[in-house]
Amino acid sequence: MSVISRNNVFLLYTTFLSACPRWIIRSMIYKNEIVFFVKPEHLGSTMIYLRDHSSSQCEVLIDITCVDYPNEAKRFEVVYNLLSVHTNTRIRVKTCVDEFSPLISISNIFPAANWFEREAYDMFGIYFENHPDLRRILTDYGFSGHPLKKDFPLTGFSEVRYDDSQKRVISEPIELTQDFRFFDFSSPWEFLKDVKKPIIK
Repeated sequence: MSVISRNNVFLLYTTFLSACPRWIIRSMIYKNEIVFFVKPEHLGSTMIYLRDHSSSQCEVLIDITCVDYPNEAKRFEVVYNLLSVHTNTRIRVKTCVDEFSPLISISNIFPAANWFEREAYDMFGIYFENHPDLRRILTDYGFSGHPLKKDFPLTGFSEVRYDDSQKRVISEPIELTQDFRFFDFSSPWEFLKDVKKPIIK
């Protein structure tokens, strides 16, 4: 990163901290990228500030992702990655919510957030308030649960397969029967123990 970009990062960092101190839980500069932890109720205001303020001009929302910490009270850390083409800086905004509290949708601030929020809702079960069309985007109709939550079973709750007798795709509960399987835990090298080692001179 150039010297100009490092100056931009530090200027933006200090400007935001001085302008919006009550919104921020904590902040840091990590590998020349700014990270802000904000309160969920101030997420919309933070995004408007970072998009419109002359020092930041973060007009591009790269993506929205989540991390699940099931042992925490607010188990979901929602991460918003922003890019300012004008200042050549990246900003990461993070906020934390539990599985019952909604987050404000920012799709009216960044239109690209529409599908990102739908993905977070589908995979993690995070509800985004005031979203124009919050429905599943990756899983099938009638899917039960949210696959990227840490407490979601690896096998899922049901399986989808084509039934030749009914000539259609059907969904049925998972049955994990292991009777037909044979597990051989012996080492493939067991037969070598009786083989004499060659004498090396």
